[in-house]
Amino acid sequence: MTGKRTITVFGATGQQGGALARAILDGRGGNGAGGEGFAVRAVTRTPDSDRARELERLGATLVRADLDDEESVTAAMEGAYGAYLVTNFWEDMSAEHEKAQAATLARAAGHAGVQHAIWSTLEDTRSCIPLDDDRMPTLQGSYKVPHFDGKAEADRYFTEAGVPTTFLRTTFYWENLLGAFAPQRAADGTYELIYPMGDKRLSGIAVDDIGRTALAVFERGTDLIGATVSIAGEHLRLDEMAAALTEALGTPVRHRRMTPDEFRALGFPGADEGGNMFQYYADCEERFISARDLDAVRALNPALQDFATWLATHRDRFLLT
Repeated sequence: MTGKRTITVFGATGQQGGALARAILDGRGGNGAGGEGFAVRAVTRTPDSDRARELERLGATLVRADLDDEESVTAAMEGAYGAYLVTNFWEDMSAEHEKAQAATLARAAGHAGVQHAIWSTLEDTRSCIPLDDDRMPTLQGSYKVPHFDGKAEADRYFTEAGVPTTFLRTTFYWENLLGAFAPQRAADGTYELIYPMGDKRLSGIAVDDIGRTALAVFERGTDLIGATVSIAGEHLRLDEMAAALTEALGTPVRHRRMTPDEFRALGFPGADEGGNMFQYYADCEERFISARDLDAVRALNPALQDFATWLATHRDRFLLT
């Protein structure tokens, strides 16, 4: 590890943080340099978990910290060159709690003297659909899509704390197709994608590419400090995604069209949040997609995967019941 600069990776046993940790440890840097110049300090609340132990086996140093405990968060960043900062709205689906955790990260990064932070963030949907716009309901008092808007509001915490920050705007993970947004079995035995987006395009990305692109940002040094980097792997209509799934899985998958109101009425935990999210993707399609220039993303991460490439390596993980 001599001479390597330490990157403190929050959420290291989760999707984004885990992808960055693997990119560094496996030598899968976005620009081909491989991440050899960095060491991983993997932050987790559960260092005895299987995922944490696997990172340790690959060469990471494990650190226990909790985003609700500022002292532990600061200690996790002490002496580190960089930090990857991510929160998880879906743990309790509270934008206010997520913002409080982001504020903790910003203060701690400032106190620790981190030289380069990447904050995983998203757009403020209210710049496209204001609170008084009745196209979609307002949630949690002051948000249209809380897990977007809360992160966007938190951007200023890093600027105000004087943290040298790159603002990395992500998008819909294709890995969601393996879990919460998996194809659903229809009465006729086929499978359906029921995202309420009509014929609008969904920007998606492989989680591994978030990690590789984040590593490329760190490899660029100070070039992207203060910049907003918006990323995706491909922009596809749901009919196109369904056709790709049908071909890859050998099972018919179709796009079942549904309105956002119908989706919100499904009633599962987070249905209103999900309905608003997909409606935002659809109603603000051009703005969202134009911010994600695939050629610019590929310049950072030449290994960027399109949907078909991701499917080819993940088709065995689909559990269609």
